Parts: sequence; C-alpha cells; structure tokens
Amino acid sequence: MNRRRVLSLLTCFILTFLIAVGCNQISPDAISETSNAQLEPSELTVSAAASMQDAMKAVGEMYQQEHPNTIINYNFGSSGSLQQQIEQGAPVDVFISAAEKQMNALEAKGLLLEGTRQNLLKNEVVLIVALNNSLDITDFQDLSSSKVERFSLGEPESVPAGQYGKEVLTSLNIYDEIQSKTVFAKDVRQVLSYVETGNVDAGIVYGTDAKVSDKVKVIATASADTHKPIIYPVAVIKNTQNTEAAKEFVAFLLSEKAQAKFEEYGFKRN
Repeated sequence: MNRRRVLSLLTCFILTFLIAVGCNQISPDAISETSNAQLEPSELTVSAAASMQDAMKAVGEMYQQEHPNTIINYNFGSSGSLQQQIEQGAPVDVFISAAEKQMNALEAKGLLLEGTRQNLLKNEVVLIVALNNSLDITDFQDLSSSKVERFSLGEPESVPAGQYGKEVLTSLNIYDEIQSKTVFAKDVRQVLSYVETGNVDAGIVYGTDAKVSDKVKVIATASADTHKPIIYPVAVIKNTQNTEAAKEFVAFLLSEKAQAKFEEYGFKRN
C-alpha cells in the first residue's frame, strides 16, 4: 500500500514537472522574432527648411538620446525645393516648411498624412551686414541708397525668407528700385554666406540665421506689419513607411523640451 502510494506521488510529480516545462518553453523562432522587433532600428527622413539646420540637429540629438533605435536623416534646403521633391515622390517621412505656402500646396494635393499638420515655430525677418562692415546702413530703407552696391535676398518664389523679404521691401516701396543690385540666392543660408564673405553689402535672413553666425550683425528687424506671419508648419508625409515613428518624432518637436531648445537658437514658440 505504501509502495503504491509512493509510486502514485512520484508519477504526479513527474507529470507536473513536464507540464510546467512545456508551458514555459519558448521556441527559438519566437525568441528571434522578439529580438529582431526590439533591435531593428527605424529610419526617418526629415526634409526641413535650410534656416532650421542647426536647431534641428540639436533637437534631433535630444530625440535620439531617448530613441537610440531611430536613425534620422536630414535633407535641408529651400522650402520650395523640398516641396517639389515631395511632389515628385522623394521618400520623405516628415516635412517642415518655413512658410505655410509650401505646406498648403502639399495638403491640397493630398500628400500629407491627415491630422498630422501642426504649426511648429515662428521667426523674424532681419537685415544683416558683415561684422566688420563700415557702411553707414541702419535700416531697410538704406538699401536703396548708393552706399549699398550689392544686396542679397532668397529667391521669392521658392525661398520663404525671400518671399517675406520681398513683402518688407514692397511695403517700403523700394523692391523694384533695388532689383538691379539684388543677388538672388537658392536658400537663406546662401544669403548668410554671401554676407559673411563680403560678396554683398547686406542681406535679408531670418533672425535665427543671424544668431548662429559670429561673422554678421543685425542692423534692423522688420516690423511684423510689413510681412505675413512667419510660421513653420510640420507634417507627416502620407507615403511614409514609418507612420508611428514619424508621428512620435513630430510629437517630440512640439514637446516642452524641444521647444525650449528651439528657443535657444532664436525661434519663437507658435
């Protein structure tokens, strides 16, 4: 009787052990799939206005510290050029324009992921000269004087800073007058470069561009009533292959910590 009881208890123990092992066993394939899901990085292509170059890289570094598995590739240029690239099918996940015009055009063509467009930042239009410039220039109106021989502005049709600059000069009734001395640039950073190197006497850029250069100085800031509001909209592109990662990145750009970093580079909160 005792022997039978011992055998019965031993059998129960063995069955219980086998069931426990079976329930906890994970197949090698399942482990591999879980590991790959956790380790495989997501990759985002962010097309952003040239004026955001320094600030975006700084904010991007903050994001990647929190999301080490996300690789961010930047494409900086004039908002108009970036708009055309997206329209032609360039693989872009997130677009940040320096004006609403380019974003409006993409939205009208159904190229933005619905519900993701947000107003991100604001900026200012300023007139700059080289730090060692000795010309007696104090405001935008002086651009029409003989003291200024060459002046640079972004191409108004494709460069938002150029568009805003044209509006400022038109409000002062000098845009047509200074056409002959105007050197049009492909983007706002080229204007900055022209002024830094002395290729032109003055240029119109954003306040943020002037802030990142130690070779120029701001001599005038355009009044807000001389141009349209300078708004930087952001949106996820409809054809993105990384919808969730792109949405997460946009949400981070709008976060308190990211906005504070943008302010360090001269941008203003929307």
